[in-house]
Amino acid sequence: MAIRFSPISPQDTTLSKTAVLPDSLERAILAGKIAADNRATDIVILDLREITSHFDFFVIATGSSRRQLHAISEEIDNVFEKQLGDTRRSIAGYQESRWIVLDYGDVLVHLFEPEKRRFYALEELWGKGKRIESPHV
Repeated sequence: MAIRFSPISPQDTTLSKTAVLPDSLERAILAGKIAADNRATDIVILDLREITSHFDFFVIATGSSRRQLHAISEEIDNVFEKQLGDTRRSIAGYQESRWIVLDYGDVLVHLFEPEKRRFYALEELWGKGKRIESPHV
């Protein structure tokens, strides 16, 4: 079952400096939109709130090169920090650039090269999660 949600203007990834930090769903959709704007493919947002208490959402996307994966991760960091005031808690895999994980607490962004994405198959591993559909991703 997919949940449809559309809180973000498709033309705008900015929020005012006085805006309250968006909830985890809005931030997951924003991360997906930023990935899409940076030409990521096969973007999936999984709602895991009914499965685990460790995090709310996975954003999973594929990039075609190390440079693209870096650009996507850096742009998500930039928008989240500068426009939302949401600082990444940790990052893993950046140097190897085959699977980069950005940890925003309740939202985890997984950026894969195609081969690693097929190998780890997070969508299957977390298959009980609900897919979020957004026109922005």
